[in-house]
Amino acid sequence: MTDVTDDVMSRVGEAMGVARHDPGGARALFATLWDEVGADGDPFHRVAIAHALADLQDDAHDELTWDLRALAAAELLTDERAAAGGVTTSVAAFYPSLHLNVADAYLRLGDTMLATHHAALSRAALPSLPPDPYRTQIEQALTRIETALSS
Repeated sequence: MTDVTDDVMSRVGEAMGVARHDPGGARALFATLWDEVGADGDPFHRVAIAHALADLQDDAHDELTWDLRALAAAELLTDERAAAGGVTTSVAAFYPSLHLNVADAYLRLGDTMLATHHAALSRAALPSLPPDPYRTQIEQALTRIETALSS
């Protein structure tokens, strides 16, 4: 069953639209949503907000903070809650991207040990994604990170 009346996710969508032309404005909208949802709020909302906020950061440390928040929230998310929010895959399908983002941030910050760890977790989670263009995109980005780590 899809939760079509989810105000928070509607506002996430609106903020994502703002991000295309006003990243700073979108950061402010997402920060307000994060404050409203709370650090212990609905994990579904927290994953969406933190994942989007990470992509809007100018500083790799800030990006990592939000990526780790998204990952922590995903660990609390159930398939049932994700399905109620309209997600058609299991929560396991979130992990290739979430770990990829964490690996990328650690790599840019020079922490190759943690970058390698999260790249391996991303690679291990790939089977949860169907063979489609999104999976190909994740695999290509992961291969770039793995290549950078091996050089």
